[in-house]
Amino acid sequence: MVAHILQAYDVDIKTRTEGLEHSNRTGYKVNVHEITPGVVYKDASVTVKAFNAYHGSPQNTFGYRFETSGRIIVISGDATPKSDVLQNCNGCDVLIDEVYTQASFDKVSPEWKRYREAFHTSTRQLAEIANNAKPDLLVLYHRANPGCDQARTQECREAGSEEQMLKEIRELYKGKVTAGHDLDVY
Repeated sequence: MVAHILQAYDVDIKTRTEGLEHSNRTGYKVNVHEITPGVVYKDASVTVKAFNAYHGSPQNTFGYRFETSGRIIVISGDATPKSDVLQNCNGCDVLIDEVYTQASFDKVSPEWKRYREAFHTSTRQLAEIANNAKPDLLVLYHRANPGCDQARTQECREAGSEEQMLKEIRELYKGKVTAGHDLDVY
């Protein structure tokens, strides 16, 4: 895949490296290595473990567990409730998990409902996972509402809002939870 992407950008790479820009001749090169569940990186500061995320039909979708300085941080990746998040968090310090609202799910077509159930995690499902995994902090990310987003109605926006998402999670999960945003620090 990477070889084909680089081939597609061949003209741009040549323009930037051989043209007037004189860009770095190695900066675009990629060191690809395929991963499987288990340790994918380790140094003196951190161990990173991949685990199965089960994101619909694509094979080899992963979440990650970061172990560092006595802390454990787990990120679900794009995942269904069948993912191995629970086994990898199990009292972790921070669980970062994707989610969609039940309110927006109720507004989409049967086709979009099937898609969501095969590819993503609802607030209800995530609350159950978090109740069992017991993270010190649950951070909600990758908040999308496929099928409802396309309608672009006020009703759909409200059904998929951050406020609605937090309300639904807090109804079923009593632990510390927040909605993640770009550049947040926890």
